[in-house]
Amino acid sequence: MASIFDNIRNLFGGQKEQKQILRKEAPVVYYNSVNTSYQQKTRYDQLSEEGYSENAIVKKCIDLIANNASRVKINLFRGDQEVDEHPLLDLMYSPNPTQGQVEFFASLYSYLLISGNSYILESGAENSPPIELYTLRPDRIRIKGSQTAIPKAYDYMIGGQIANSYEVDPATGNSKVKHIKLFNPLDDYYGLSPIQSAATDIDQHNLANKHNVNLLQNGARPSGAVVFKPKDETGAQIQLSDTQRNQLMSDLTQRFSGTGNAGKPMLLEGDFDWKEMGLSPKDMDFIQLKNMSAKDIALIFGVPSQLIGIPDAQTYSNFAEAKLALYNETIIPLLDRIQSDLNEWLVPRFGDDLEIRYDIDSIPAMAEQRTRVFESVTQGVQNGILTRNEAREQLGYEPINGGDSLLVPATLMPLNVASDESKPEVDEDIPDDANEENNEEDDALENMDLENEIDEITKAESDIDTTPTEGMVAEAKKGLEWRKEFGRGGTIIGATRANQLVRKERLSPSVVRRMKSFFARHEVDKRAEGFRPGEKGYPSNGRIAWALWGGDPGQTWSYKKVEQLDRERNKFLENASELKEDFIEEEKQVTAAIKAGLKRKVDEHNEKYGDKPGKRVTLRMLSAVFRRGIGAYRTSPGSVRPSVRSEEQWAYARVNGFLYAVRNNRYKRKPYDTDLLPKGHPMKS
Repeated sequence: MASIFDNIRNLFGGQKEQKQILRKEAPVVYYNSVNTSYQQKTRYDQLSEEGYSENAIVKKCIDLIANNASRVKINLFRGDQEVDEHPLLDLMYSPNPTQGQVEFFASLYSYLLISGNSYILESGAENSPPIELYTLRPDRIRIKGSQTAIPKAYDYMIGGQIANSYEVDPATGNSKVKHIKLFNPLDDYYGLSPIQSAATDIDQHNLANKHNVNLLQNGARPSGAVVFKPKDETGAQIQLSDTQRNQLMSDLTQRFSGTGNAGKPMLLEGDFDWKEMGLSPKDMDFIQLKNMSAKDIALIFGVPSQLIGIPDAQTYSNFAEAKLALYNETIIPLLDRIQSDLNEWLVPRFGDDLEIRYDIDSIPAMAEQRTRVFESVTQGVQNGILTRNEAREQLGYEPINGGDSLLVPATLMPLNVASDESKPEVDEDIPDDANEENNEEDDALENMDLENEIDEITKAESDIDTTPTEGMVAEAKKGLEWRKEFGRGGTIIGATRANQLVRKERLSPSVVRRMKSFFARHEVDKRAEGFRPGEKGYPSNGRIAWALWGGDPGQTWSYKKVEQLDRERNKFLENASELKEDFIEEEKQVTAAIKAGLKRKVDEHNEKYGDKPGKRVTLRMLSAVFRRGIGAYRTSPGSVRPSVRSEEQWAYARVNGFLYAVRNNRYKRKPYDTDLLPKGHPMKS
C-alpha cells in the first residue's frame, strides 16, 4: 500500500523524464490557517446574526439594557397629579394581545440597539386613541425620503413587496408609525447601530473564538508545515506544479487534520521534512485578545465590563456600583429618550394635559444611591456643616421654619439659640392677619418632615407614645423584602415610612395622620386580586404598599393614635388663651364638618405633593382661603356664578382653585390668595 509520500512522488514522476532543470525556488509549504477577510457589516441580517446572535458579549449587553429598562414602572400624570387609572395606562400594561409591557418594551429597546432604529405601529380607529401598539422589524421598514428632514411615508415590506404604506403628515411629522432612532451623522432618516461602531471588535472577538475552535478540532495542536524539497537528477531543486500542490494539501488535510487524527504519528522519509509552526504561549494568548475586544464592545454599549463577566475590570469597586453606573449612564438616558418620544407622539391622543413618566424611584439600584445621599446629608447636619433646610433641599423636601440654623454637634441645638444671639423666625406661611405665636394650626407641626422632627410639636401631643408596634414592624419588613424581590410596589415615601417602622422610630403626629389618610384611601386595594395569599399575582402592588405602611396592625394603630392626638390637641387649644379669639371667630364660619373636609383635602394633597418644595399646604391655609370665599360671596354677590347655590359651595370652589395653583404653578383664571401660597412657591406674593 502506497503511503502519502509515495503518492506525492508519483504526482510529478514525469518531470524527471523531461530533463528540464527549473529555477531554484523556496521549499513548498502547506499552511493550515483561517482564511478570513474583514468586511464592514451594515445590513440588518448581518447586524442581528453576526452581531447579536453569534456574539455572546453583544447579546449580553443588549439583553442587560433591554431587560432592565423594560421593567421600570411607567406612571401617568395630569399636571403634577398622578393618575392611577386610565386607558393609556391599560395600553402601556398590555400593548397588544401577544405582548405584555415588559416583552413589548424589551423588543423595542433590542431593535433600537441592534439596528439603531425602532418602529412602533399604532392600531385603532381614525381620530381616536389607539387601542393596540406593535413593534415592527427594522429590516421590513423602508423609508420614503423627501426634500426635507420629514419623510413621505414608511413602507412595510414583505418579500420585497410593499404590504402597507403609512403616510407622514408633512406639517407635524406624525404618522401611524413612530420611528425612534439613534443619531447617525451620515444619514438623514436611518439611525446608526452600535454594532456598526463595534464591528471591528466584534469580528476580532468572533475570529478569536473560531481560532480556538479550530485549534481544538485539530487536537489542540498548533499548525505546522510539511516541507518537500524534490530534486532532479543533477541535484537541483525543482518546483511543484499547481496540481501537485493541491493534491499535497488535500492528502495532508484528510490524513492528519481534525480531532479524530489528533496524535497520529507522521512518518517522514526522503525529501520530506516537518517544520513546526507553533506559537509561543504569549502569542497564543487569545483569551486576553477576547477580553480586550469584549471590553471595547461593552464600552460602546455603555455596559460596565464587570456586568458581563470580564475579569480584571477595576473601573468599579463592586457589582452594585457597576449596576448603578449602568442605570445612570445608559438605561436612564435611554428611558428619557423613549419617554420624550411617547409624550410627543402617543400621549396627546389621550389628552393634552397628560404625561407619562418612568418611575426612576422604583429602581432598586437607585434606591441605594438615595440612601447614600440621605446618610451623607444627615451626617452633614449632625456635624454642623449643613442646615436642615439645605439637607431637605438636596432630598427634594420643602424648607421648614427654623431650619436655616446650623446645629451644634454636641447638643444638636441651633447655634443662634445656644449663643442667645437671635430669636426664632416668624413663620411666613401663616397669613399676615394671623402671624402670631401659637396659632391654632401650628405650621411647624404641619411642616413636619419625614425624619421625624418633633422639636416644635406641642407638649400635649408629644406626651402620646407613637412608637410602632411589633406587628407594624413585621409588616414593614415584609413589604421591604417584597419590594426588593419583585422591584415594584409602593413609592419612595412608602419605603421611607417602612424604614421608620423597622427602626421603631417614634413617629411625629403629622406622620401618624398621614398613615391614617393612606389606609383610608387604599382600603379599596384589599378587594383587588392578588392582595391575599393564594390569589393570582400575590403579592399585588397594593398589598406591598399596604405592608410598607404597617399593614392591618398599622391601620388599627393609626386610627387609634389620631383619635388620641386630636383629643389632646383640642384640650391644648381650649386651654390656650392666646388662641381663643381666633378659634371662636373661625368656628363661626368653618364648622366641624367643613373643617374635616378641608383636613381631608390637606392630607390628600400633602400625601402626593407635600414633600416637594413649595407644594406643602396646611389646614390654616385652606381655612383662610375658605373664609375669604365666604366673605367674597357675601360682599360681592354679583361675581358669583348662577350655578352656585350656597356660600359654602363658592368657598369650596375657591379652595379647589387654590390647590390647583399650588400643584401646577398657575391659576385656571385670575390669581388670588397668593399671599397664602406655601413658602417657596414661585407665585407667592
